[in-house]
Amino acid sequence: MNDENAAGKPQPGEGVRNWFDRGGRAYARFRPDYPPALAAFLASVAPDTRLAVDVGCGNGQLTQLLAPHFDAVLGLDPSADQIEHAQPGERLRYQCAPAERLPLADRSVGLMTAAQAAHWFDLPAFYREVRRVAVPGAVIALISYGVLRLEPALDARFQRFYRDEIGPYWPPERALVDGGYATLDFPFDEMQAPALEIHVDWPLDGLLGYLLTWSSVRAAREAGHEQLLLDFARDITALWGNADTPRTLVWPLNMRVGVV
Repeated sequence: MNDENAAGKPQPGEGVRNWFDRGGRAYARFRPDYPPALAAFLASVAPDTRLAVDVGCGNGQLTQLLAPHFDAVLGLDPSADQIEHAQPGERLRYQCAPAERLPLADRSVGLMTAAQAAHWFDLPAFYREVRRVAVPGAVIALISYGVLRLEPALDARFQRFYRDEIGPYWPPERALVDGGYATLDFPFDEMQAPALEIHVDWPLDGLLGYLLTWSSVRAAREAGHEQLLLDFARDITALWGNADTPRTLVWPLNMRVGVV
């Protein structure tokens, strides 16, 4: 990131404004990766390891993580753009398809996952498809990660931004994610899932890039309220110190895991 003008003198807010001009191009780069322990747990409770299907797979973050544990893994997403940018790998394939019409044979899938996606599904239609394609004893897991936590010196400012400033621009479905999917209908025999978290050590660019992936940030800009983004970016930059210094970011993982 270059914060200087042609004469070499930084302009107030120029660096953070340039960040918020990058738009959705940052999505794949700045979404945090799931921990390997998540895939290991899901594989351990599946009745077999022949086929796992990741529904609403996006760019394949969880899909790729499942691959070492299964003979084959299929990532499905209704967005052709997401599928085009999905991460390749051995025993992996991707297909453009919605959650409500799974391109799968009856009784063929041992594990079905939906990571940070189930709040967009027509759940009754999805669950009908889950029951159709599931082998006996198949496992379904709806996974989400909660609100980011920063180091104490930064967290209060971030939480104020998340709850009070950008909060009004989240779609209603975001409340389901913040609640860990606890209120979603989940008509399966539920099992206890381990307590897991995502931990990353990112410089300031990582945090600002992650914010670019938020639908609320796009909505605020479209509503003409970019200034609240710039104000937050200036504040967090001042609190961060050296922008290249990695700081720890933590997301709690939430799971609804059940037997079909």
